[in-house]
Amino acid sequence: MEHVDHILIVDDDREIRELVGNYLKKNGLRTTVVADGRQMRSFLESTPVDLIVLDIMMPGDDGLMLCRELRAGKHKATPVLMLTARNDETDRIIGLEMGADDYLVKPFAARELLARINAVLRRTRMLPPNLVVTESSRLLAFGRWRLDTSARHLLDADGTMVALSGAEYRLLRVFLDHPQRVLNRDQLLNLTQGRDADLFDRSIDLLVSRLRQRLLDDAREPAYIKTVRSEGYVFSLPIEVLGEAS
Repeated sequence: MEHVDHILIVDDDREIRELVGNYLKKNGLRTTVVADGRQMRSFLESTPVDLIVLDIMMPGDDGLMLCRELRAGKHKATPVLMLTARNDETDRIIGLEMGADDYLVKPFAARELLARINAVLRRTRMLPPNLVVTESSRLLAFGRWRLDTSARHLLDADGTMVALSGAEYRLLRVFLDHPQRVLNRDQLLNLTQGRDADLFDRSIDLLVSRLRQRLLDDAREPAYIKTVRSEGYVFSLPIEVLGEAS
């Protein structure tokens, strides 16, 4: 039997969740709608899903808290698309840092939501930088750092672990998969989140800044991630594959 993607919609607005659920169902997806985090947890205990559409602004546990909870538990590999009613870049960055795979600002067109869902599902299944890693565990070495691709741990020269958010990990993996090659903002967004940038979307620039901080990379004279004016960014060091991680 052909697999039908199952989408879980978590939104306290009954009208929105029912409209979205019905639209996705009409377009060939299986859908389940719940109103809050408690119902989400209860449903996920017994039923796996392929993607979660998660509203940020909800009473009680909001979407950011729930996304962080998902990423820390057994559902850490399930893609999450966040909905926000506030056209605020800070909300989007926080959502990406919590591990969301993409976001959409309300009000939105149902067709755009469907396109975003399909893009996230496609990228999740095709790209190593996404949260589902199907490759063998590897240690990637660059400069004074090593990245364990199984545990998603960044290790310094002394073996001290540096924690990465989901968004930081995906961005670093893209750079390590394409070293010494200039990548523009559209390419980085497409490879990490399965979508193109819009004119005012600075989320990649902010994530690059945060990743530089993790790598102790001086933004004025970076050794790892260099800015190429009017083009994008380039990871300037070669990558060495040390073999399978322990």
